[in-house]
Parts: sequence; structure tokens; C-alpha cells
Amino acid sequence: MKAVFLDYATMGPGLDLHPLRSLLPELEVFDDTDDDQVIARIGDAEFVFANKIRLTHELLDSAAEIRFIGLTATGTDNIDVEAARQHGVAVCNIRAYCTQSVVEHVFGLLLTLTHSLNRYAAAVRAGDWQRAPDFCILKFPIRELSAMTLGIVGYGTLGQGVAGIAQAFDMKVLVAVRPGSDTVDDDRVSFEELLERSDVVSLHCPLNEQTHKLFDAAAFAKMKDGAILINTARGGLVDSAALVDALQSGHLAGAAIDVLPEEPPARGDPILDYKSDNLVVTPHIAWASNEARQNSIDELAANVEAFLAGEERNRVV
Repeated sequence: MKAVFLDYATMGPGLDLHPLRSLLPELEVFDDTDDDQVIARIGDAEFVFANKIRLTHELLDSAAEIRFIGLTATGTDNIDVEAARQHGVAVCNIRAYCTQSVVEHVFGLLLTLTHSLNRYAAAVRAGDWQRAPDFCILKFPIRELSAMTLGIVGYGTLGQGVAGIAQAFDMKVLVAVRPGSDTVDDDRVSFEELLERSDVVSLHCPLNEQTHKLFDAAAFAKMKDGAILINTARGGLVDSAALVDALQSGHLAGAAIDVLPEEPPARGDPILDYKSDNLVVTPHIAWASNEARQNSIDELAANVEAFLAGEERNRVV
């Protein structure tokens, strides 16, 4: 059974492919594949693995032997799933493989901002501590998480994981209703109420018509003075220019951004142009602990094993 992995380099170094190779010994691995190389590299492969490669209707029409598409991600927006269904091709994603990594990243970012860790580290490098008249320097604010309310937008596995750790820090947790819904129950609050009451807002929802630029100038205006925004979900959830305006005005105390609307941001982004300690930007790495990346390979192999056994596991199609 011929198999190809089209963009293995996107998974990062140091992973063990043995779980996958033990099932598919003829697996051919490419670090990256340009759009004009995809059809040729798939050839007569029955199993195709990808992370970000686009598999379109036209491509699936041309690759008649494909039986299985395995994604090393949860999102399926790079796959024409309807075309796969028409061709009888199974499509599987992976789920809950990076929860711990994302949750730890969220709180690493949050503690960096609330405890001014980057500012104090820079002050020490600049020699401020060496010149201080007292045993410590207290130039920047330090806020305890236990005194803060965390609002969560998107309450799937990741949102629930963040809520659990927030509660361990003795934070009060609010969960917004699903974007696009007006239904409020005892466990959730409206989006507007969440904005008004939260000291920190953490995003964990998908990007779709209801959530595109969900955080625009109007949303930022409704947030509490001194609030913090954390986005480890999708860049398109946030209007970059509006976020910069809210930070520059001082209305928001800080923001931590791990994702941008275009990645890599080759054409730039207002967030990248903003230079201030109240913004922390990381290059889409919340998911990428060593353990989470290996989990993705192990989950991919488990999906293949189930498929070969005639079972359905993580099937999207």
C-alpha cells in the first residue's frame, strides 16, 4: 500500500514515524510540496497525509487511487470534504492531541503579561537591578490571577482545559454562548456580558462566518478597561488594526497573540508593526510541544490502524 506524507517539515524536528511506518512500510515522506508538485507526488498512492497542503476537488478527480486522507491537525478547511465524499475517500483528522500544550502556552502568556515578566527581565538586562537603591525593583504592575475573571470564547476541549487550570488558580470563569447564538443558560453568558465582566478573554473557537473578526473595534470598546486578550485559536478572529488601536489607547492592558490571519505573515500585519511590552506575539507555537507533536503522529497512526481494521475513528468523511 503506497502512502505519502506531503509536508512533514510542518510537524517540526525530532519525531518518531515508526508507528506510521509499521502500518505502511512503503510510506514516502516529503518535507514540503509545492502546489504544482502535489498531483505527481501523490501518484497512485492510496494513503495521503498532510498538515496544511490543500487537497482540492480537481486534485481528487486526478488521484483515483486515494482511499484515505489523514490530517495531522483538527481543522479540515484545506480539504474539499464534499469532493472526498463523492469519491468515497475517507478523511480523518486528529483531536485533543495538543490540549496540554495549548493550555500551558495560554497561562505562560498570561503570567508573562500579568506579572510583567518580560519587562522585569529587560530591566535586569539593562542594569536597573544593579543600580537599585533597594533589594528589589517595582517599576511595573504585578497582578494575581486569583483576583481576575477569565472569559472563554469557544468551550470545546481546549476551552475546557483552560477553564480547569484557571479554576486551579482560583480565577472566576465565564463561558460565552456559542458565537451566532442568542441562547443563554445557567452555565453560559452572552458574548456582550463576557466582554463587560472579564479581566482576561481567551479565544478557543473556530473561524467561520459568525466568528470572522469577532473581536473588532466595537468588541474591544465593550471590554473592561485594563483587560487582556489572548488568542491561540485562529488569527481571523481578531481585527489586527482594531487590536493595536485598543492597546495604543491604553484601553486594553495587554494582549498575547499566537496566530495571525495570514501565516507566515509575509505581507506584514499591524500587530507585527506594534512595538510595546504590552503585546506578546509568538509564531503559532501553542500547539507545538514535543509531546503534542508526537501525539499527532501517534493519533494519525491510530486512525490508519482503525481504517485498515474496517473501523471508524476520527472520521470527518
